[in-house]
This record gives sequence, C-alpha cells and structure tokens, in this order.
Amino acid sequence: MPELRILGVDIDRTFGGRHGHFIVDRHELEHPKTQRAFQWVYWILLAEVAVGLAAVAIAVALQAGGTDVGFAAWFRGIVVLLMTLTLFFFAWRARQGYYWGYQRLRLFSQIFPVVSLVVATIPGLYPYWMVVEQIVFAVLMIGVADVLTNDHMRAAFMSPRRRAELREELGPGVQDAAPGSQPNPS
Repeated sequence: MPELRILGVDIDRTFGGRHGHFIVDRHELEHPKTQRAFQWVYWILLAEVAVGLAAVAIAVALQAGGTDVGFAAWFRGIVVLLMTLTLFFFAWRARQGYYWGYQRLRLFSQIFPVVSLVVATIPGLYPYWMVVEQIVFAVLMIGVADVLTNDHMRAAFMSPRRRAELREELGPGVQDAAPGSQPNPS
C-alpha cells in the first residue's frame, strides 16, 4: 500500500510511530467480520458527527436568540466535532489495514467516553442540553470501543510484536500466526 504523504510528511510514520507502515494480514482485513465491524464503526462515527453538529447548531440558535451559551460550551462543541472527524481518518487507515489506525481509534474510543462523562459531572460547567449531548456522545463512543475490542478485531489487528512472538512459538514455515488461523487446541 502506498504511504500517505502530505507536504512531504509521511503521515503514517508521524501518527503511527515505528509501526506506522505495519499492515495487517489481507485475509484478516477482508474477513466478513472485519468488514462488518468497520461498517458499524463508520455508522456510529456518522451518528457522532450528527450529534456534534446538532450541539453546534443548538449553540448557534441559542446565541442568536439572545441566550449566552458560554465559552466552555462553544469550545467543547467545536473541538469534539473536530476530534470526531479525525476519528474518521483513523478508521479509514485502519480499514486499509494499518495497525496504527486501529490502535488510535480503539484508544480514543475508550478514553473519550470517560473524559466526557467526568467533565459532564462538573456542576455548572455546561448547560443541561450540553450535558445530555456529552452523555449521548459517550454512549456512542462506547459502541465504537465495543466493536473494536471484540475477539475477532483484536486477533485481526494483533500488535506486530505479539504476531512475531506467535510466529516464533509456532516455528519456521508459518506464514501467519494470527489466532484465527491456528488449529483449535481442543
């Protein structure tokens, strides 16, 4: 797969670090469970964007009607919308097989809900409608995390280090040591 370069910067290496160019096994990537998982992720992220756009639209409408929304609500609405859009980039790279895209998407889908729910509990920081938006955002992100952490997805996007360890354990001549391709020990 060709590397992604923008203004001469290797984006995969920048975002993915030393594993920036590691691509998972094509067989695992094309598996129907993997494809279905990514379809769910895209739909949930689309719902996230809709929630974010609704939050910004509500803020605009309230502000236009003379109600001061406050800096915190504006900041949160716009920043979270932009962060959600970046998750589409991670999902796109993960769907192309880039391990780092899957890892970043999984990491953020596990961290964002916790942060959103904790911040939503701070009294008076956000108006009620924004607290509701944060709860909906968190629930949707938990859905993304759930899809990405099922057994199949974790096996398909096994870390390069763990994949190498399994190859070593199974011995020479083994092409792919993904758990899904191993014989059932029972």
